[in-house]
Amino acid sequence: MDNSELTGLVERCRAGEASAWEVFVRQLQGRLFALAYSYAGDREDARDLAQEIFVRLYEVRGQWPSGDEFLPWLFRVARNRSVDYLRRRSVRRPSATVDEDVIAELPDPGPGAEARAIESDRRGLLHAALRGLSAINREIVILRDVHGLSVQQVASILGVPLGTVKSRASRARVELAERVLALSRGRGAA
Repeated sequence: MDNSELTGLVERCRAGEASAWEVFVRQLQGRLFALAYSYAGDREDARDLAQEIFVRLYEVRGQWPSGDEFLPWLFRVARNRSVDYLRRRSVRRPSATVDEDVIAELPDPGPGAEARAIESDRRGLLHAALRGLSAINREIVILRDVHGLSVQQVASILGVPLGTVKSRASRARVELAERVLALSRGRGAA
């Protein structure tokens, strides 16, 4: 979905159009689930959290910003809900592994079983490595590199200076790469 389609959809949702809300949920549920999972670390908690995020979005749909401001605002709302959710649940438990059920439900990345197994292993390594980063570094990598937000948008969402995002993003990528390599060596991968 390009920016103009999203802008039109946001305007229709703000106006209270029920069919637009359904399209909005279908279009963004994967991204919000992925964000929720990056905080919760558990599939069921992530589903609950994503649902809570959508409920909150629906409640305030008449107040949504428009245009280029919407996506950063959306991620700020999702992040704040995620942090609140973790506080309420006292879940702050970093996990060194990824639930095998989550890996099994990931979309088919290739035609063969071997390719799927390799891709699942790579994703598992990446998720495990991400969980090893500090909370701020993990958030920066997820918002910047996974969701493609600009440095300015990430700084605004996290409420930190632009220079902090720039320097931490660079260091976090290096740390993430080192963690992936260390984990892959630990698994006996080349």
